[in-house]
Formats: sequence, structure tokens, C-alpha cells
Amino acid sequence: MAATSEPTPEAVQAEVATGLDAPEIESANYPLMIIGVMAASLLQILDTTIANVALPHMQSSLGATVDTITWVLTSYIIASAVALPLTGWLADRIGARLLFILSVAGFILASMLCGLARSLEEMVAFRALQGMAGAFIAPLSQSFMLDTTRPSRHPQIMAIWGMGIMIGPILGPILGGWLTETANWRWVFFVNLPVGLASLAILIACLPRRPRRERRFDLTGFLLLAVALTAFQLMLDRGAHVDWLASAEIWVYLLLTVSAAWMVVIHFAAAPAPMFDRALFADRNFAIALAFMVVIGIVMFAVMALLPPMLQNLFGYGVIDTGIVLMPRGVGILVSMQVSGLLMRRGIDARPVVASGFLICALSLWQMAHWSLGVDETHVIVSGLLQGLGMGLVFIPLQVSAFATLSPHLRTDGSSLLNLLRSLGASAGIAWMTVLLARNLQTAHADLGANVTAATGNIVDFSTTDRFQALGDTALMLIDAEVNRQAAMIAYIDDFWAMMWITLAAAPLALLMRRNTRPAGPVALSE
Repeated sequence: MAATSEPTPEAVQAEVATGLDAPEIESANYPLMIIGVMAASLLQILDTTIANVALPHMQSSLGATVDTITWVLTSYIIASAVALPLTGWLADRIGARLLFILSVAGFILASMLCGLARSLEEMVAFRALQGMAGAFIAPLSQSFMLDTTRPSRHPQIMAIWGMGIMIGPILGPILGGWLTETANWRWVFFVNLPVGLASLAILIACLPRRPRRERRFDLTGFLLLAVALTAFQLMLDRGAHVDWLASAEIWVYLLLTVSAAWMVVIHFAAAPAPMFDRALFADRNFAIALAFMVVIGIVMFAVMALLPPMLQNLFGYGVIDTGIVLMPRGVGILVSMQVSGLLMRRGIDARPVVASGFLICALSLWQMAHWSLGVDETHVIVSGLLQGLGMGLVFIPLQVSAFATLSPHLRTDGSSLLNLLRSLGASAGIAWMTVLLARNLQTAHADLGANVTAATGNIVDFSTTDRFQALGDTALMLIDAEVNRQAAMIAYIDDFWAMMWITLAAAPLALLMRRNTRPAGPVALSE
């Protein structure tokens, strides 16, 4: 399926000139269609994080507990993960156009129902429906944007698509916090209605039809994959509440995950017609892109999960102030995505661009690992801008290289796998970094507390605290609070170090990718 030789930029220009550089399918109104597709994609990715900051308000309104309210997030994540692998088969079965329109319509309906929910049970059910409907939006939006765009312009169109995917998680908590503070937590869901309805109208009017093909449904593969994904997500969600492997519940989830995942691999390798075409995994660039998606999920989403509580709890930032200092990260992504798209269009080798992006991300994490409680917003802004620049340089060349040698009929399945691996990486990364944070906080607190004694502490004379009764207890509480604050900062720094080493380890993998200067699309294929 892959091209056996590396074409020169001159050969690419010759193909463009001879008319071979044509989209797979034509849209009646291409610019308007892109707007509709991007609006739907942005809404879906926003909803993965927008509800997080509203959880405390939902908890009191719906009469939930601290443990049960997390199912509002868990139900969405599990439903989305289980539904994602079905995208390719459903697109072939009922048509990609119809599936996309139904997915957006279902997402809008589920958003309205979430905003109207009166109990926790209703909210969990509607969030699961929202996750299931929205799961198809990201892979279908990516494949439609590739199919309706000339191959020579795939880097630019992937830069546009990547903006929504990368900036959505950054804007989500900011928008969710502002809506919750100024209006009501229900507006976190109601905000989807006007934009979603406009997007739906555009898609109905402009989205072209794509050919359908006969394809048998791999029920065994789907059930095994669904069990593995569900058990994995439950393990990550419940682990922190039941002390991980100290609980029999987590052991059950772990055994289910490992067993089902092992059987999935065997089944996909041996089945005559597996859920995912084996040609996907035989493509070197696509296989490496899958691994990179896990790293992107860990680094980007874990950092975005750690920074808001750190800034608010340790540095005293408000919700709006937190959003302001995190905004430059999105600016960096916007700038570097356009730069990387331009580099790809000019035939620049993607490998050094991807490796450079990871190295820039590692540099930003190195800066964050040297933070202290005395840093000001300038440090947060600079490191965020730098990290955004690095992520943008990674994402677009990676997407272009992943699809450059794939046959067009594999794009939807390929996109669903890339989005699934990014989602799994985000879930695993957030869970891992949260566990590491909690463990290191306890260790740092014990180490610091051991050095706060009557002999070494000059903050207060411990021998006289009992004379002051309540005032003495207050003094000790203040000392303990400061020890906790310092220990938390140390724990966050340890997390930043861990993510820096993961990013550095991923950078050399870019050199294993196959160089491809030809635009992605049919001209890049040799059947």
C-alpha cells in the first residue's frame, strides 16, 4: 500500500500540474463545510473537559457524593472509548454522511438532556449517550476534511483540524468555569445547542456523500475490545478511591483488561476479517503515530489536569486568572501548527520537525520542574507558550505522515484508532500523574515534617505551645499547612520531571518514521 520510493518536490509539483492533485470527493460548498465540520469537532472535544470544573456544583444540585459524582465524567469517557472503534464499520454500513449527521444530532440532544437532568442517574445516562454520540465526530471530521481537500493541501487542513483538537481541552475548563460562575452549571451543556444546531444545518446542506462498501461486522473483536476498554477505564477511575492494587476490585479490572487485550491482539492477528484492517498496523508511519498519540495524551492532558488545581490551590489564582495564564499555551499551538503545516507543504522531512517538537516540550517541562512557590505568572506563561509551540510542531507532521501512505478507505478506521489511543493516553496519564502526585506528597510531607522540630524550627518555640492552648494549636496548624504546601509543590515538580523524561524518550522514535515528501492521498499509493 505504501509508496516504494521517495518522490522529489519537483515530482509532486508535476503531479499537481497534471491534475492528479484532486480531492477524493467534492463538496458543494467547501469553505462552509469546513466551518460546520470544525464547529462539531470543537464542541465534542470541549465536552471532554468543560464539565470538570462544574462537578462540585453538580454534586450539590443532584444530591451526589464525592465518589458518585465522578461517574458524570467516567460514563462519558467509557461510552466514547467503546463506541470509537465502531466508526469505520458504521460509516461503511450506513454511510459516513448519515453517521456524521446523526452523531452531531445525537450529541446536541444528549447535551440538552444533560442540562435538564434532575438526578445523578439521569445525568450519568445522558452523559453516556453524549459520549457515545460524540465518539464518531472526531474521526469522521478528520476523514471528511482529508477526503474533500486536495492532497497537496492536507498539511494545511490538518493544521485547521488540529486547532480544535489541541485547543479544545485548554478552553474547556476556562469556558466551563466562566459559565458556572456567571450563570449556572447547566449552561456548560446548554452552550452546545446554538453552535451545534448551526453546525448540523451546515452539514446537512454541504456534507458530501461517500461511497459505501460491504463489510462484515467483527462481533467477537468488538466485544473483546469493549471489555478491555471498559475495564481499563474503570480501573483508572476507581483506583484512586479504593487504593489501587490494595483493592480486590482493581485486581478484577486489571485481570479483565490484560486478558481481553491479549485476546484482542490474537484475534486481530488471526481472524479472516478483523474489525481493523491489518494493513493499518503494517504501515510503519501509522504504527509509530499510534505510539506518539499515547505520549501526546499523557503529556498534554496530564499537564492540563495538573496546572489548574496547582495554580488555584498553591498560588491563589482564581478561575479566570488561571484561564488567562494558561491561554498562551493555545497561542503557541496555533502559531506552530501553521508553521508546521507550511513546512509539510514545502516538502520538509517530518521526522526532524516531530523530534524538535518533542524536545521543545521537554524543555518546557524542564522549566516547570524548576518552579517554586515564588514563581510569578511570567514563568507560567513562558513555559506554556513554549509547550504549545512544541505540541503544534508534533501534531501536524505526525497526522500528515500517518495518513500519507494509507489508502483512502482506511482513513476513517485510522482516525478512530488515533483518537482512541490519544484518549487512552490521556486517561492513563492523568491517573498515573495523580497517583504519583499523591504518593510524592505524602513522602515529601514526611521528609519535611521530620525536620520541623524544636531543635531546628525557629518559627515557634514548641516547648511553650501548650501554655497558649487554642493559640498554640493554631500555630501548629499553620506550620502543618505550610509543610503541606511545600510538599505539594515538590510533588508537582516530581510529576513534571516524569513527563519530561517520557517526552525525551519519545523524541528518537521520530527517526524510525519513513520519510515521505509526497502529499497524502491517492497519488501517494501504489496498489
